[in-house]
Amino acid sequence: MATSAGYGWQGQGGSRLEVGAGVVSSFLRLGWPPQRPGQDEEAAEPSQVEDALSEEEGEEEEDEGDTVPAPAPAPEDPVEPQLAEASQVLGASEIRQLSLHLPPRVTGHSWSLAFCTSRNGFSLRSLYRQMEGHNGPVLLVLRDHDGQMFGAFSSSAIRLSKNFYGTGETFLFTFSPQLKVFKWTGSNSFFVKGDLDLLMIGCGSGHFGLWLDGDLYHGGSHPCATFNNEVLARQEQFCIKELEAWVLS
Repeated sequence: MATSAGYGWQGQGGSRLEVGAGVVSSFLRLGWPPQRPGQDEEAAEPSQVEDALSEEEGEEEEDEGDTVPAPAPAPEDPVEPQLAEASQVLGASEIRQLSLHLPPRVTGHSWSLAFCTSRNGFSLRSLYRQMEGHNGPVLLVLRDHDGQMFGAFSSSAIRLSKNFYGTGETFLFTFSPQLKVFKWTGSNSFFVKGDLDLLMIGCGSGHFGLWLDGDLYHGGSHPCATFNNEVLARQEQFCIKELEAWVLS
């Protein structure tokens, strides 16, 4: 009976391993048997599996190198405030400009008109009464007889007080004609103080950044250390034509 040609290798202990030609062909394709030290032939080529792993690692490195950081999201458009009723002092443009300088905690809150001289009269005591029950911040806006618009943002409701109150969120502003905002300098904490005869916002060296008298008709503005502000009106003393107090909550 004819037999298939075979091959043999000398194993450990002198035993001889006989295998068929087909098996040997498979071993040779897989790079077996390994070469012994001292052989003159070149080192065996890496296996197909190693080639595939190397290619995959190279592709991963290329992918990582080509990774482009995602662009930062574009800032959202500011939310325009919703007014419960129309303002007799501020137009849509002035409202939009002022809203950009309000603290984030009131962004998007509705504006409620708590007091206006055309409805409640020219009286500081009336302003205090209308503020009762409100805890949220207040935007005080007025127009004088020269047509100048200016005012203040108070971090809390306007009220009678023995001492100054408020936080560094408080600021003064004026449209002359472009909006100018005067933020807290950190020099002192004389934000807001109210008694029966005078409402004061900002103070330093005996001057108030903005003050209004008991009849809410006369007022004044001077540079002060609290806000390092300019004179808000065209003159240091002025007469009020219209005043509004908006509660932002």
